[in-house]
Amino acid sequence: MKYTKITAELLDLIKTAVGADSVFTDEESLSIYCHDETEDLKYYPEVVVKPRDTESVSALLKLCNQYVIPVTPRGGGTGLSGAALPIYGGVLLSMERFKKILSIDTENLQAVVEPGVITQEFMDAVMEKGLLYPIDPSSKGSCFIGGNVAHGSGGPRVVKYGTIREYILNLEVVLPTGEIIWTGANTLKYASGYNLTQLMIGSEGTLAVVTKIVTKLIPRSEQNVLMLASFAENEQACAAVSAIFRAEVIPSALEFMERKGVEWVIKYDDIKFDLKDGINAFLLIEFDGNDMDSIFKDCEKVNEVLEAFGCTDVLFADTAQQKEELWRMRRVMPESVKSNSIYKEEDTVVPRAALPKLINGIKEIGSRYGFESVCYGHAGDGNLHVNIIKAGMSDEAWHNKLKDGIAEIFELTTALGGTISGEHGIGLVQKDFMSIKYSEVHLNLMRGIKNVFDPSGILNPGKIF
Repeated sequence: MKYTKITAELLDLIKTAVGADSVFTDEESLSIYCHDETEDLKYYPEVVVKPRDTESVSALLKLCNQYVIPVTPRGGGTGLSGAALPIYGGVLLSMERFKKILSIDTENLQAVVEPGVITQEFMDAVMEKGLLYPIDPSSKGSCFIGGNVAHGSGGPRVVKYGTIREYILNLEVVLPTGEIIWTGANTLKYASGYNLTQLMIGSEGTLAVVTKIVTKLIPRSEQNVLMLASFAENEQACAAVSAIFRAEVIPSALEFMERKGVEWVIKYDDIKFDLKDGINAFLLIEFDGNDMDSIFKDCEKVNEVLEAFGCTDVLFADTAQQKEELWRMRRVMPESVKSNSIYKEEDTVVPRAALPKLINGIKEIGSRYGFESVCYGHAGDGNLHVNIIKAGMSDEAWHNKLKDGIAEIFELTTALGGTISGEHGIGLVQKDFMSIKYSEVHLNLMRGIKNVFDPSGILNPGKIF
């Protein structure tokens, strides 16, 4: 695709469409928006646009479609797949000014929110009403809910409450040609033709720009218990995960952490934690509800399972502060890994019973290629984040051989019944691996959908395929 460079005349047209105070071409702005949290990748836009309303987005896309100018939508810039990188220059469309919670409907248990609202702020506002929006990715303090929708983001509590797909009822979107539509209805059931709402979730800004989001809410649980189980081996901890569910209990969160990740967190964040010799893996397990007797019965069942799989110790968090410290240890793990080494993060997901084979395979692949790995993630739904550490690899091997090792990890993941991303998305950095999971027939169906929505190919080009 040949895209049009932005001339002075086109820049004037963009300013007319959205207002001059929403258009930025200064060096500082271009530098801020040339990267996200993906490792060491930078692509500079030609212009940054920060509209305030749906009509301005519509006018901008209509203009860019007419002149074939690429447009890259961006949320909070916390993504790990490069989906918000403007690899063809053009317009970087930041949704940061769409930051209103428009309504919280306590009768229908719904909310209407703009895509630039920070996820944590939305969760807190809902919680004040005694309700819960349970989608809480690790970056919830800085990511936008619109970005969560675009990537199909998850978090620890997916295991009990389900993915973001189960909480998005309806979306107002602007199509690449400028038309504004609602994708569905504000109802819990939808059987009225193709479900365009679900199609938008996880589409990474390649089909349309989301400008309003209708979410489902649920009642908030009043009580919770958090326990940290220690194991001598990764495989023991991973094998216990599936057994916990077979014991007929459903935790509200079940996270896996490898020892190396905990060591780096302790150094990075100065968290006080007694890391004992011989302990190499942890499961962080949470139960919530309104009946403490019922919660403790579930904890007793889990204790029996943990013992059967070689658990050496179980720590119950006694206070709110201790719970917060344990959760913080898990949530800052990605930052601690990033601060310690050159790395690349992959986002594997398999049926949970396959976790032991997955983590053993990852370690074996790493030993052959010469890289180390730090693994952690949402074990309760089979989602393992694999941080690949350069360690002793040469620069030549890191740049030229690592991709083969990552491909082997994804081949293993697929062979175990999984897929190449559970919540981070495909974006730029994973698109070369799509053929591992999908046939050309499958990929052509996806390309066909893209072409129907965006025949000029202007919206987030170069991503997914």
